[in-house]
Amino acid sequence: MKRIYLMLGVTVLSGCTVGPDYVKPDTAGVVPAAWRWQTAEPRDAVPRGEWWRVFRDGELDRLEELAVAGSPSLAAAAARVDQARAGARIRMAEWVPEVRSRAGGQREQTSGNLPTPVPVQIPAARIDSFSTGLDLSYEIDLWGKVRREVESARATADAASASYHGAMLTLTGDVAAQYFIVRASDAELDSLRRTIALREQWTGLLGEKFKAGVVAETDYARARGEVANAKAQLAEVKRQRQEASDTLALLCGVAAGGFAVPERSIGDKAPPLIPAGLPASVLERRPDVAAAERTVAARNAEIGVAKAAAFPSVRLTGSSGYLSKDVDSLLSADSQVWSLGPSVSLPFTGWAMIRFKVEAQVAAREEAVAQYRQAVLTAIRDVESGLAQVRYLGEQAEAVAEAVEASGKATELIRASYERGAVSYLDLLDAERTRLQSELASARVAAQRYLATVRLIKALGGAW
Repeated sequence: MKRIYLMLGVTVLSGCTVGPDYVKPDTAGVVPAAWRWQTAEPRDAVPRGEWWRVFRDGELDRLEELAVAGSPSLAAAAARVDQARAGARIRMAEWVPEVRSRAGGQREQTSGNLPTPVPVQIPAARIDSFSTGLDLSYEIDLWGKVRREVESARATADAASASYHGAMLTLTGDVAAQYFIVRASDAELDSLRRTIALREQWTGLLGEKFKAGVVAETDYARARGEVANAKAQLAEVKRQRQEASDTLALLCGVAAGGFAVPERSIGDKAPPLIPAGLPASVLERRPDVAAAERTVAARNAEIGVAKAAAFPSVRLTGSSGYLSKDVDSLLSADSQVWSLGPSVSLPFTGWAMIRFKVEAQVAAREEAVAQYRQAVLTAIRDVESGLAQVRYLGEQAEAVAEAVEASGKATELIRASYERGAVSYLDLLDAERTRLQSELASARVAAQRYLATVRLIKALGGAW
């Protein structure tokens, strides 16, 4: 009965776990009560899918798949997840008793002049000993130290997994952003090449008229200057496109020298529409919010680990095996040896050190809570900014499109007036410059609309 009572007592004590149980941090005061979103509940494990396919661009799909498969930075993030999960499994292994096998042999020379309390001469001797057996060691988790360590390790692994998804979201978002920068450059190149072709044609006509004495040399010189300026702009846009292409190569994990993106203009196609009235669950998909919340859980569990150091440590040790003076009798019954017994240790000093460690872990948890709230605020800001950018860039695109149409019509009218001699060549140059600037602005605004859509998708955690 005493043994039964002892086992029951150990079982009851084994259910004790020191330290605070985890409660999700309160974001009261961080998220406005009237805000159309809600407090985040981490749902980072929900599949996001290949969000970039909403753009319906085959080349972008190819580049995204290339980046996900070949990016060294993403591979490093995946390795960090494996490390964190292995760390959690190491902590879980502490629940299992440690058993080691051993075997050994020893030849010992004893002294013939050993100090003894009685005047008895012990002769020198050579002693052989051989042993084999098993050793067991197990620390009973009375105060939940191991449980808190496992809890912390699992939360850390979850945070690493969320960080991996964050790295993937950042990578795929950067690939899409650089891709649309390349496409914006393609639109600018198309406009500049058409402008150069028209200006060269116009310069040729002016050259013939100048030779015939119909126009002044200043008009011919200005026309040649405008062609040179357009070519200079063309070279600058080509340089910018090459830089964006090289960045794409880096993101995709391939050498820039053998990487190329076929030239194709975005045109006037609008980016996909993302609804503004999204449910609150989209914020829960943010990897940074999920990682910050899991970090709070890990820091909270570490408080219990620190507190457990102030309680008695109970360890059960035992060994069983054989010990003999020769190998032939090693495994006989008379050579069998064993031992079994618990040990209890309780710190009598170092209480201040334990208290300071607990205070340090409490402060670490408060830091993690503050960072979690900051992540929520950042997510709110990113979503609100993304929605505003998408809206106002759409309005800007409409105004720029109207400006392109108006400047093109004005250029045609002024060119006809110049041919009739009704206006000066400076008026025609101003009109052509305005038309070109409107076309370039249209290409840039189109790119900004796509970039704003990518940023909004990233702010939503990769999908909606």
